[in-house]
Amino acid sequence: MKNILFLSILLCVSTLSHAQQTQATPLDRFLQNAPLQNANVGVCVRNLTTGKVLADSRSQFVIPPASTQKLLTTTTALELLGNDFRFSTYLETDSTIVDGVLLGNLYIRGTGDPTLGSQKLGDQMFLYRWIQALRKKGIRQIQGNIIADVTFFDGDAVNPQWIWEDIGNYYAPGIYALPYLDNTLNIQLNSTAIGQVADVVKTFPQIEGIEFENHIRCTSITYDGAYVHGLPYNNKRYLVGSIPANHGIFGVKGDIPNPPLLLADHFKLRLEEQGITVSGKTDYITEGIPQHRTLLYEHRSEPLSEIIKEINQQSNNLYAEQLFRYLACRMAVPCTIENSTQVMLNCWRNRGVSLQNCFIMDGCGLAPQDAVSAGVLVQILTFMNKSKNSQPFYESLPVAGESGTLKGFLRDTPLQGNVHAKSGTTSRIKSYAGYMQTAKGDSIVFAVIVNNATCKSRQVQTMIENFLLDIYQQY
Repeated sequence: MKNILFLSILLCVSTLSHAQQTQATPLDRFLQNAPLQNANVGVCVRNLTTGKVLADSRSQFVIPPASTQKLLTTTTALELLGNDFRFSTYLETDSTIVDGVLLGNLYIRGTGDPTLGSQKLGDQMFLYRWIQALRKKGIRQIQGNIIADVTFFDGDAVNPQWIWEDIGNYYAPGIYALPYLDNTLNIQLNSTAIGQVADVVKTFPQIEGIEFENHIRCTSITYDGAYVHGLPYNNKRYLVGSIPANHGIFGVKGDIPNPPLLLADHFKLRLEEQGITVSGKTDYITEGIPQHRTLLYEHRSEPLSEIIKEINQQSNNLYAEQLFRYLACRMAVPCTIENSTQVMLNCWRNRGVSLQNCFIMDGCGLAPQDAVSAGVLVQILTFMNKSKNSQPFYESLPVAGESGTLKGFLRDTPLQGNVHAKSGTTSRIKSYAGYMQTAKGDSIVFAVIVNNATCKSRQVQTMIENFLLDIYQQY
């Protein structure tokens, strides 16, 4: 009798357990992953076609989003500046031209164009086009100085919320009204035996007066463990960490200490190579209100649609920060981080999305203090789906399994090619936000942010992939 009772109870428990598993939603299964049990997870998934919320967990809790922060920057810029906006850089003078001689200074006045000399986007021959423009003005000689004017941005060339480990590296460069060559310094090191200091062989570009305090050692690691530290406008750079031993020439990247001055140096050199003599020196100015000047030439960047494509496809921090800082000119010049944030808040408040509970410290997501909710990301993505800028924004996003930072995401699954989204990855953060197309033809918008999972980032990615596939299959 007891055995029969026990078997009956066991059968009931087994039936209940099977029923619970059957009734479990994709969200339940996602959150039940052991490494997520004590993690900070925000999820919001909505069917844009029907308006139905398909999954929601802590969607209003603000969480550091890593590079999905760039969605705020790129959508705000599109909405406020327009798809065809172009940055301008101006060649100006404070004097006159007499018999082919420019009697005063030549100024390069920047407004933040990240594409000047960029390997990612833009005109690689732009300095020669500037020279052609000066020739058309009849200029054969410049008696004054070549001066880089960076007064359009304030003096905070490095975001004060960024951490020391990042500042000075290529992915966290200084932000100036005149960026140049992606603000990236390529450093070649000599990798020798384990335990030896990896001597600096050369840099590109070459920078006069640059000084290195080098503590990078050759070790048994198999990856680049080197970091470059330094301050804006300061030619001293500290090299720390380690690189693989016995690799010969090994390249690491830092930031250019003073991109505006380097641009002025290179322009002066090209002018003289092309037969336009310059009597003065090169210099830069960071503060003050420019006195009356005469415009000699206006250089314009590639359109915003191409710039945001580089930001979202390749998660380009420099491009994102330059664009973010530029937004502040909608309020005042010089452009400040605080005003950039306020412009962003105002933009979305006017479009029915409140960012008041979010923490916006930069435009790229590098600041650990950034915090955005999954719900806000979904609201912004929902708005952009019907915006006049929907097409250029949608086309700027990487495609799962095919392009950009999503090339390895959802590859060889039914969602390859059917997800357009932005990813975010830093230490202990993994996030994705974007759009998904279902087999039924419905459009789904989603945002998933995971902080502090007790597993590797790649494992969190797999969990998010499985969650999205689960949503795809169920709905």
